[in-house]
Amino acid sequence: GHVLIEDIPGVGKTTLALAFSKVLGLSYQRIQFTPDIMPTDIAGFSIYHMESETFEYREGAAMTNLLLADEINRTSPKTQSALLEAMEEGKITVDGVTRDLPDPYIVLATQNPLGSIGTHTLPESQLDRFMIRTSLGYPDMESEVQMLMQGSVDLTEQISAQELKKARKEVKGLFVHEDIIRYIVEIANETRRSRDLELGISPRGTIALLSMAKANAYLDGRNYVIPEDIKNVFFETIEHRVIKSKEARIQKKTRKEILKDIFYKIPLPKGNQKG
Repeated sequence: GHVLIEDIPGVGKTTLALAFSKVLGLSYQRIQFTPDIMPTDIAGFSIYHMESETFEYREGAAMTNLLLADEINRTSPKTQSALLEAMEEGKITVDGVTRDLPDPYIVLATQNPLGSIGTHTLPESQLDRFMIRTSLGYPDMESEVQMLMQGSVDLTEQISAQELKKARKEVKGLFVHEDIIRYIVEIANETRRSRDLELGISPRGTIALLSMAKANAYLDGRNYVIPEDIKNVFFETIEHRVIKSKEARIQKKTRKEILKDIFYKIPLPKGNQKG
């Protein structure tokens, strides 16, 4: 799915995004979001040829496998919304004509923390379309020492687009016991009932949580999902999908604190998760 990396400037968000584009072996476009970027820069536009009296479509940055959307919250909400259809449906529409985007299609976006000069808050509808939101933080001392000593690194392709599509298909086929499904839905219902949350997890959020849990199991070498898989991906998958209530904001509770209380309140499913 789509990934949003949020952190302060200078910790390697863009470098990480570029690294993914190289090791995944996908075609990619990078767009640096600024206040003057227009929706046509993303979706493309039609140009009229007087000689032939026809329109020709010119591709925008979105027409690629991997779109690196750098500092996505520095552009206007109008331009941000141009990504909505692409992220959700893998299609773009220009002048009434809908075109399929390449498969696979992934948006890997970076953004600076809210409150930074020149930033625009992403709408909830767009945040919800990111599979996960994560951050890098400062490296530990030894990692930073190694980074300075090592300098630049040459990256090579590690997986092709076809291998990625095959892995995605295999992930979808993993077994999930009904108890695990009910566990996910119960967590979602608890967020919807919570007085600390104005907006709980949507059905899109539960689908994302299940997908990420499957991916975690796949990378762990299992063909079935266990509760630990959900725990490992829960906060990165869910935290950006909920909105705090006024009461929670007054009490200065963080979304992570609220979600942690909810997560550990729900008893783990019991029984054989292998089916």
